[in-house]
Amino acid sequence: MKIVLTGGGTGGHIFPLVAVAEKLKEKYKQEIDLLFIGPSGKLEENVMNKEGIRMRKVSGGKVRRYFSFLNFIDFFKTPFGFFKALWILLWEMPDAIFAKGGYASVPVVLAAWVYRIPVLIHESDAIPGIANQFLEKFSKRVAISYPSAEKFFQSSKVLLTGNPIRNEINAGNKDAAREKFNIRGEKPVLLALGGSQGSQIINKAIIEALPDILETVQIIHQTGENNFEDVLHLAAKEGIKNSREGYTAVPFLNFDDMRNCLSLAGLAVSRAGANSIAEIAANGIPSILIPLSTAANDHQRMNAYRLVEIDAAIMLEESNLGEHILIKKIQSILADKEMYQKMSENIRTFYHPDAAEKIVEGIEAMINQ
Repeated sequence: MKIVLTGGGTGGHIFPLVAVAEKLKEKYKQEIDLLFIGPSGKLEENVMNKEGIRMRKVSGGKVRRYFSFLNFIDFFKTPFGFFKALWILLWEMPDAIFAKGGYASVPVVLAAWVYRIPVLIHESDAIPGIANQFLEKFSKRVAISYPSAEKFFQSSKVLLTGNPIRNEINAGNKDAAREKFNIRGEKPVLLALGGSQGSQIINKAIIEALPDILETVQIIHQTGENNFEDVLHLAAKEGIKNSREGYTAVPFLNFDDMRNCLSLAGLAVSRAGANSIAEIAANGIPSILIPLSTAANDHQRMNAYRLVEIDAAIMLEESNLGEHILIKKIQSILADKEMYQKMSENIRTFYHPDAAEKIVEGIEAMINQ
């Protein structure tokens, strides 16, 4: 069996592809041939090389919801990507395609439609993005993570799966995290996450609150590669050195480090991307979610609302992210043991351990039709 995986741009699009690839390899052993077709980013290359998945590069044009000259450049990327995808698929001719959605999937899904190769797309958010609503017309099945997304697609195509996340993301080693990130003592650990690329807004809020916040918690802070040096500089201005006094900043957390940190964390401050939520939920971590205000269709805010509705998390808007409100929310969660326990239990309902398996079953059903 040959399956093409497509998507990319962020960890939220890459890691679900890996989760499904792991399930396919587990089920079919040596009888599966996996190929990733997508953008040539550093994250994509590193992850696919580590997973032993072949990779072919195809460009896709990103549509930004604000004025940028890059919109004019990217307008031409999708047609070029489409013709290159046509050529690649002609030679590869896979049995099916699993598309994570987003702009990076568009050229490959359109090319697959030309050859009548069955496509299953996955929508991870409560409100689908424009790309997936468009790509549904060229796909046989649509897997969704939130029931609220079903109304945007043809019901006959929809498969409710949850968000697939990597195997053993909830099987981390607390002691390994303590040792590597210099965590000492009994104060709870706050894990600050801004997505695979980091978040300048979350970074700024954490740094401004550092002197006071470290009285309550220890912090492991994933800053993003491009923000790391700036964060260290700003922390030093507050009198805080990295890996000292209960504060450790890192540019990026690889899979082992991420699951180890998740196992140790008593609280998370995070963006509200579907993948981040799923990994936090798998570990039952009470969370403060800060939706990305510029996210397409406001999908991160909608994701966060779903958790807030069942008391699984607290949401703070970017515009309301002052140091005092952040400290107050952190302290209130940790001080109220009953609320803390309730949040931990409720957020686990957003973890679907069989999501990747259901998607594999959906792919198989398409092939066997």
